[in-house]
Amino acid sequence: MTEIEYKIYIDDVIRRVETARLKVSPHHIVKIVAISKYSTADEIEKLYKIGQRAYGENKVQDLKEKSKELEELPLEWHFVGNLQKNKINNLLDINPTLFQGLDSLELAQELQKKLQARDMTLNALLQINSAKEESKHGFMPEVACGMYARIQKECPNIHLKGVMSIGAHTQDKEIIKKSFETTYTIYKQLQGATICSMGMSEDFELAIECGSNMVRLGSIMFNK
Repeated sequence: MTEIEYKIYIDDVIRRVETARLKVSPHHIVKIVAISKYSTADEIEKLYKIGQRAYGENKVQDLKEKSKELEELPLEWHFVGNLQKNKINNLLDINPTLFQGLDSLELAQELQKKLQARDMTLNALLQINSAKEESKHGFMPEVACGMYARIQKECPNIHLKGVMSIGAHTQDKEIIKKSFETTYTIYKQLQGATICSMGMSEDFELAIECGSNMVRLGSIMFNK
């Protein structure tokens, strides 16, 4: 695919985001985070050239390598994976723009210790297991608001910016929609929350229509 063809292709993805967002409100803004876990630094640079600035990785080592390789570019890096406690220091060395995956109180407490020792802060999203699936990480919906407030109080070096969730793993659109609506309902109850990150390549339009203002698009952004 030539650069011109690629731009036309990405413009179509953006058009789909715009169409979904306008169904919510002309004032509803949606940010695209390009998930680059299966893409090379060259592919990221190619997408950067046509305007994409925010990228996400789900492995700390990959985030470290790609952010280093592309450090000359003004990119915004998000960590979107499950963070193991023994990888916390490695992630903090990178200091990403946003950690999308704070999935337990234990992780929050360990992060707080490490952040305090370094005298630094970390922007994060609380991960919600909105469909209550055993295969997914995150807080159950019924405890999410309480845990959000507790982490805000007990972990001052973690700056919670909102929530993230993954849509229900099913072909049933109504069940997926319900999982997004559950997350959005929680988001609206949280004091100071500004980010509701929901939606990936296969369901981002539905997520936006349910209130998402940040989508995590992987394969569709890199034409894979």
